[in-house]
Amino acid sequence: QVQLVESGGGSVQPGRSLRLSCAASGLTFGSYAIAWFRQAPGKELEGVAAMTDKEFEQFYVDSVKGRFTISRDNDKMMIYLQMNNLKPEDTAVYTCAAMLYIGEDLSKFRPRDYSYWSQGTQVTVSA
Repeated sequence: QVQLVESGGGSVQPGRSLRLSCAASGLTFGSYAIAWFRQAPGKELEGVAAMTDKEFEQFYVDSVKGRFTISRDNDKMMIYLQMNNLKPEDTAVYTCAAMLYIGEDLSKFRPRDYSYWSQGTQVTVSA
């Protein structure tokens, strides 16, 4: 049974940092591309960051470039999202996702490409 279990959400003031973690189990993790998505109230699901399985190529939505960093530890089967200089518009429920990677264009952030999803964690940025 594949599971993605995330942790690390919370409430912070603008300009501060948070690190989200996502623990994977039940899959050959090193063969999976990973991604973080978010959904703010009243808005559509948005891809935030993605990474390929072995080359660790990274992709980001423009609004987080230079502030967010996606990473993975294939030995520990962990996915991370380091979020720096957080802004109120980053407030959303964040979800990690994984797909068996066969060369898809991860920059398109297509939710339907991802087979496995975590439960989601709330990130709130406010003064």
